[in-house]
Amino acid sequence: MQHGPQSAFAQELHAEKYRGEGESFREAMQRIASALSDGDAHYRSFREILLDMRMLPAGRVQAAMGSTRQVTPYNCFVSGTIEDSFVEGHGSIMKRAEEAAATMRVGGGIGYDFSTLRPNGAHIRKLNSKSSGPLAFMEIYDAICRCVASASNRRGAQMGVLRVDHPDIEAFVRSKQNRTRFSGFNISVAVTDAFMQALVAERPFPLTFNGEVYKEVNPATLWETIMRSTWDWAEPGVLFIDRINADNNLAYCETIAATNPCGEQPLPPYGACLLGSFNLTKYATPRNFDWHGFKEDIPIVVRAMDNIIDRAIYPLWEHQQEAQSKRRMGLGITGLANALEAQGTPYGSPDFLTEMQQILMVLRDTVYETSIQLAKEKGQFPMLDRAKYLESPFIKRLPKYLREGIAENGIRNSHLLSIAPTGTISMTADNVSSGLEPVWAYAVERQIMMESGPRIERIEDYGAAHFGVKGRTSKDVTAKEHLAVLLAAAPFVDSSISKTCNVPASTPWEDFKRLYLEAWRGGCKGLTTYTVGGQREGIMAVAEDDTTSDTDEVVAACRIDSETGRKECD
Repeated sequence: MQHGPQSAFAQELHAEKYRGEGESFREAMQRIASALSDGDAHYRSFREILLDMRMLPAGRVQAAMGSTRQVTPYNCFVSGTIEDSFVEGHGSIMKRAEEAAATMRVGGGIGYDFSTLRPNGAHIRKLNSKSSGPLAFMEIYDAICRCVASASNRRGAQMGVLRVDHPDIEAFVRSKQNRTRFSGFNISVAVTDAFMQALVAERPFPLTFNGEVYKEVNPATLWETIMRSTWDWAEPGVLFIDRINADNNLAYCETIAATNPCGEQPLPPYGACLLGSFNLTKYATPRNFDWHGFKEDIPIVVRAMDNIIDRAIYPLWEHQQEAQSKRRMGLGITGLANALEAQGTPYGSPDFLTEMQQILMVLRDTVYETSIQLAKEKGQFPMLDRAKYLESPFIKRLPKYLREGIAENGIRNSHLLSIAPTGTISMTADNVSSGLEPVWAYAVERQIMMESGPRIERIEDYGAAHFGVKGRTSKDVTAKEHLAVLLAAAPFVDSSISKTCNVPASTPWEDFKRLYLEAWRGGCKGLTTYTVGGQREGIMAVAEDDTTSDTDEVVAACRIDSETGRKECD
């Protein structure tokens, strides 16, 4: 049996991204399994899962674990709190910039909350001068990202977040409505419940900093500005920050203000999280789903991922302390559309939503059960307060036997679930549908470099090539169906979900805005939309043809590939 990627494109992509020089796919999977195993039996079972590509560790895990390269297996980081000081103090703007450089240099993407910085024009008493505001200081971090990318040929990825009540919010929203500025950033607005309530109630909304009201705005006008930018430029994303904190398993000991660059990991200051995805196409046949095999694989994977936390290289000591005190991981799924449509269930249909929820429920319950058992064997995570943990909304949704298990034995990992965009790793698995997304196209053409020179390779959708099934493509799925998938999945994920709702250009404006209101009312932690034919697509089309600069490509933050429809962050 031939293991690993089957197509020439997937094979070359995997080798380029995740393997050492001359390393075969089998050798790479043996390396990873050896680095993460607890003894011979665990090594063999985990190696089999990896060889069969039933589970796809995040790209950084594949590149780092067991490798001689000094890189981190963590995709996701959030900066320490940025203090409102240029150079003074441990948390100054420049100190955090130095830490960001150290993080990106070893392969980590990083998110920042810039809401802690005083607005543009605010008085600086000590210097008797005026502040430049958060956007000016974001330029420093953007430049660092470009420098890291240029020096290491590794794409940097950053997320910049600003609260909706910050006085500079309007300038922030408009900051990426161009082709050049902040190329190393994705940006998101941290939208509060207070803002959404003011929007619905049609009452003025104050923009404040440190308790001082700078001005009041019409929330409908500000919301229109955010929506217009999102429609045209696919940014900013929207984070429902109060929902993120209210649903956090660790709300009793941390406050979250930012996410990783793709948004599926809301993290506290110095937060770090590991990612990996179960490839559902490997459990699916045209007639059924292998529930037994799926459930058997999950504990093996959780044990291996938990071992990374103690065996990883960390960019900073603070990252290591944060990771090992809470032991977060983010396991998710990919290939969902291919797997369920192979069984005759159209993407976005009621049956699709029901079957997806069954898969996510089995994943949720099994990872939590495994983590409870690991706590009995290896100890609970140090920051666990059992009584307070059991009061969190997500934990209250768990079955009674799991809540009783936590009360009796504790739990090894504070968070266990996250659904990432899986852009690149899904392509290395022969182009399975990525994450929760529908199929983008039945086939695309890409240029690949071979020893004999470049050639055009036709890359088929996995479902069409292996199952003989041409499911609904993204252009066939309505925006409401995209949102329905997100709303149905959200209650089963303890961290968050990176999903893009593709919106046809013909969508009525009020319907588009209503998506975000429904997402907030439905309990989502955030929402990202992508308007087909918008300005952002134009930028990507230009980038495909522009050969004048290598740096523009490697510093691009998480992006949606205009040919494959995938969000790529690794």
